[in-house]
Amino acid sequence: MKHTRTPGAPGAERLVSTSVLVIGTGGSGLRAAIEAAEQGVDVIAVGKRPRHDAHTSLAAGGINAALGTMDPADSWQQHAADTIKESYFLADPRTVQIVTQGAEDGIRDLERYGMNFAREDDGRISQRFFGAHTYRRTAFAGDYTGLEIQRTLVDRAEELRIPIMDTVYVTRLLVDDGTVFGAYGFDLVDGTRYLIRADAVILAAGGHNRIWRRTSSRRDENTGDSFRLAVEAGGRIRDPELVQFHPSGIIEPEDAAGTLVSEAARGEGGILRNALGERFMSRYDPERMELSTRDRVALAAFTEIAEGRGTPRGGVWLDVSHLPRETIMTRLPRVYQTMLELQMLDITTDPIEIAPTAHYSMGGVWVHPEDHRTDVDGLYAIGEAASGLHGANRLGGNSLIELLVFGRIVGRAAASRARDADAPRRSPAAVAQARAEIDDLLAADGPENVRALQRAIRDTMTAHAGVVRNEEGLRTGLAELDAIEARMARIGIHPDLAGFQDLAHAFDLRSSALAARATLEAALERRETRGCHNRSDYPDLDPALQVNLVWSPRTGVVREEIPPVPEEIAVLIRDVDTAGKLVE
Repeated sequence: MKHTRTPGAPGAERLVSTSVLVIGTGGSGLRAAIEAAEQGVDVIAVGKRPRHDAHTSLAAGGINAALGTMDPADSWQQHAADTIKESYFLADPRTVQIVTQGAEDGIRDLERYGMNFAREDDGRISQRFFGAHTYRRTAFAGDYTGLEIQRTLVDRAEELRIPIMDTVYVTRLLVDDGTVFGAYGFDLVDGTRYLIRADAVILAAGGHNRIWRRTSSRRDENTGDSFRLAVEAGGRIRDPELVQFHPSGIIEPEDAAGTLVSEAARGEGGILRNALGERFMSRYDPERMELSTRDRVALAAFTEIAEGRGTPRGGVWLDVSHLPRETIMTRLPRVYQTMLELQMLDITTDPIEIAPTAHYSMGGVWVHPEDHRTDVDGLYAIGEAASGLHGANRLGGNSLIELLVFGRIVGRAAASRARDADAPRRSPAAVAQARAEIDDLLAADGPENVRALQRAIRDTMTAHAGVVRNEEGLRTGLAELDAIEARMARIGIHPDLAGFQDLAHAFDLRSSALAARATLEAALERRETRGCHNRSDYPDLDPALQVNLVWSPRTGVVREEIPPVPEEIAVLIRDVDTAGKLVE
């Protein structure tokens, strides 16, 4: 359907109806919306960020599929084996199989929509090594693959005339007797309320890595929105403790702390040194040095800083100044430009001060592997909002292909559900609750500042649930979170001429608090070291914990068994030769 937004007075409410509602306008949300539209049903996509500025646009590295254009011996089975091994055997094998089998179709979809992949002279899509891959299977578009995917999907959505509503913040999913029937929210600019009725809802609102102090996410994204919306509707969260920390986020300026320095800087020969000038990776991985895995390099940098060998601002040095200037300008142009813009730093002559930064939520909303439906009838989750593919360490290049494969599957499933839906459910009580929730916050005039409480959560998570965790720290973190939640009852909200960002931050705060609690409680339960999850008090991997941890406020943390790996995949799981490769 065609929907045109018109401004309304603050507190005014608009009713919108559609067959499928997509919450989130990044790559996963747009791909699902496109599929639903191509299936012939009405669909609306809403996002709190402008569609061209979604988090997907920041992904630089590439997108995986066993096309065999460079290495004909590659196969979906080998892609699956690499994914499961890199996940430390916490990935769901059924999810992995669906993604790796559907990966080539995902690439062909992008080609059909007009994406410009890098190609060989004979026209084949170029593929390169990225991460712990047995073969070259990462397709790319320069060092801006995510940006090109986002542009391509936005263009296709516009071709299909899919209504995309920017700056709409969804505050609550509307549920009646365990079945979702829409969502409620408001416009960030003018405060207009939206009551959106839908037969199926797709949650594509990202992960929760903004709840740490240093993060690769921008200020108002990945605050745990998907976690809160799903849980309040009756869903559960799987493996929230499994968060990937990228080893190289910048420290200054404060408002850009965590911005990534591409791992291509290490791939091209960048050297890591501590404040003493020592090339410290020789202590942690003397064979691979700076080309070691992302989790190992992040742990190494964290250890150097924690043991007093870091810089005064709590970082280490990444140096590419010894490389030829031409190499830097042709191979690392975005890194060069970013550091010049943010710090007036010339990386051809000076090193970059970096520290580990929260980067990617490998856990997320609990979903069925086949179609990503949740515990809530009619609600689906995809992309970084969902769980099942990555386990305890994400294989480089898998996140972008996941959003395409499950975007297509979930868009089709939601369209089918909407087409076959019985008479729509309506719950005046659910709508009244959503309205009252906003009214109560707008009337709040307590002494506590929302942004200060958000900072408190980020400080707590950074101090007690960062790269390295232990029992005492996690329990301290939970106690601090209890105190923060008590203060949240006394917040004050002050919408002004600049819009309703303060109200949005109040909901972000609720989401962050819930995501923090899930993460702390699951991290406490996972008494082992596995992949991204480092417990200093439990330094070894525990075979008994080769399980997923599923959390909800109703049940706490519950262990869930992982299905066995199919034999055709299991026989291909082996150590990968990493000589000369940057391992992610």
